[in-house]
Amino acid sequence: MVVNPNDDKSMVVFSGDLDKAIASFIIANGAAAMGRKVTMFFTFWGLNILRKHDKVKVKKGFMDKMFGMMMPRGSKRLGLSKMNMGGMGPKMIRRVMKNKNISSLEELIEAAIDNGVRVVACTMSMDVMGITKDELIDGIEYGGVAAYLGAAEESNVNLFI
Repeated sequence: MVVNPNDDKSMVVFSGDLDKAIASFIIANGAAAMGRKVTMFFTFWGLNILRKHDKVKVKKGFMDKMFGMMMPRGSKRLGLSKMNMGGMGPKMIRRVMKNKNISSLEELIEAAIDNGVRVVACTMSMDVMGITKDELIDGIEYGGVAAYLGAAEESNVNLFI
């Protein structure tokens, strides 16, 4: 398979909804399986997908602590964009995925990183949301808007999720 220089794929993951996170990583893993370079740029609410599940002790100011308490910690605590039903929706979708042998979001994230997908956390959004590098999962990169724009310039597909 011949890969053209501008056949890369890029996406901004702005949403912190479970269903949109799953879709993002399915698309990224599919493109990586096709031999494409993929960059996923996580910003604002999308950063919650990359948060570690366990609480990490970090020194923060009052506002940063407040943001941290209000946001879901990690992919296992994300809600659905529709039919959240007080947390029952995410449990139901995870059960259906498991019963149909579909990889969980956590497995999709791990596969993407293993497949060479660039998972980039927006440092400006991290500052705004009060999220530190220690609170995010291993195997990801950190960058600003220039990192995303550079990847988008080399892409023939650019998604905003």
